[in-house]
Amino acid sequence: MKLFYAIIFLILMYSCQKPQHISEEKNVPIFHNSHEPKKQDAPFSDVVQVGNVFYLSGQIGMDHTSRTLVKGGIEAETHQTLKNIQAVLTAHNLAMSDVVKATVILDQIEDFTAFNTIYKTYLPQKPARTTFAAEALARGAKIEIEVIAVRTK
Repeated sequence: MKLFYAIIFLILMYSCQKPQHISEEKNVPIFHNSHEPKKQDAPFSDVVQVGNVFYLSGQIGMDHTSRTLVKGGIEAETHQTLKNIQAVLTAHNLAMSDVVKATVILDQIEDFTAFNTIYKTYLPQKPARTTFAAEALARGAKIEIEVIAVRTK
């Protein structure tokens, strides 16, 4: 009888162990350097990757060649912000279609309709989204967007 219980115990112990081929390293965050040379000294990562999930820092409507906000108001800044997101995604072999969640911060909630019209053209898959207005954004921007993307390939 003791042998029976010993065998059952060993079977249970073995079945509770994690298989050798599953690595904990898949859940280790990778803090990627920016693809923009002028952002190498920024105090944050453009992207943090955990497994196949990519968390992008917020982007604003900045032209990275001049490091200034584009002119033209909410419409121009929205286009540039989304192009900046595309550039970060592309640098990590991702596309806008991989975006599953967006957080949008507007300087003025009155800009919602104008922003939304442009946003829909870049993200037609309709990722989950939170949108709100804040009193002031970095560098005087009218919009900031952060996204989460998932690599499915």
